[in-house]
Amino acid sequence: MEPVIEKFTNKDLVTDQEIRWCPGCGDYSIVKQAQTVIPELGIPRENIVFISGIGCSSRFPYYMETYGMHSIHGRAAAIASGLKGSRPELSVWIVTGDGDALSIGGNHTIHILRRNFDVNILLFNNEIYGLTKGQYSPTSEQGKVTKSTPMGSIDHPFNPIALCMGADATFVARSMDRDPKHLQAILRRANEHKGASFVEIYQNCNVFNDGAFEIFTEKSSKKNETLFMEAGKPLIFGENSDKGIHLDGFTPTIVDLTATGMSANDMWIHDETDRVKAGILSRFFDNPKNPNHLPRPFGVFYVEKRECYEDSMAKQLVDAKAKKGEGDLDSLLRGRETWTVN
Repeated sequence: MEPVIEKFTNKDLVTDQEIRWCPGCGDYSIVKQAQTVIPELGIPRENIVFISGIGCSSRFPYYMETYGMHSIHGRAAAIASGLKGSRPELSVWIVTGDGDALSIGGNHTIHILRRNFDVNILLFNNEIYGLTKGQYSPTSEQGKVTKSTPMGSIDHPFNPIALCMGADATFVARSMDRDPKHLQAILRRANEHKGASFVEIYQNCNVFNDGAFEIFTEKSSKKNETLFMEAGKPLIFGENSDKGIHLDGFTPTIVDLTATGMSANDMWIHDETDRVKAGILSRFFDNPKNPNHLPRPFGVFYVEKRECYEDSMAKQLVDAKAKKGEGDLDSLLRGRETWTVN
């Protein structure tokens, strides 16, 4: 007989903690969407854990009435790995930011992705260090003038999606704080995936980097600047869905459907399981000020089925128990390379 899961609502996930985000911060929307989606997932509340590092985004566990841990800078992925390895039945969510996950925590991020622990990674990208009052971050654009770069940043910025593709992540997606329905859908997909799910969320810091993603979120420009990907459907965008992406070999081009007489079916059909094409989509990362830029993709870039790290580890433990009595600690410590000193 299956255990009865006590139902709860979004209101049950709201804590009594004072929220210490700036009024108007995009984080409010993200926590709201998480509180909306999680009660639908059929997971016992006592089995849900939020782990964060350091940064504005990392205050998230205080505002979710679940188990959680506000850990140390850049180390949320390492702590979550240990928890998932020891308690694989838990639903583990990592909340991090562009500075936390891609600067001091960069190595931990790529390794949890390649190892493929079954966790959900939510990276709030506001292209700035907000908690420490407005220094440039690993995703800030070149030329960014901040307190730490008064003459403009000379760093080449990270492309988080391309970074994850390079780390062989098994689920890679992007959403935004100002599109609640889309963000909810992506959170559901991330939870459904068995493996490490990486979701980049464009999040507006209205104090230190206000309007960084305005071109992708405002009604006046959104339809012409964003490309919402859906599996099995053509890559279409534009004010009247009159533009499409055509793939000429490996080169993507924008097609005006009205002017050319081409149909939506002539365009690139999105396949979430095609790693090569997902890599091309990850590089739709042009500066919107460039007149020939491509639209910015949102949705699921890539999905792959691969055994999770904790499952492989469990199998090794079973094998080790089956060989009980055969182990020799002295032999293990000596190793296979020995020598005799005369």
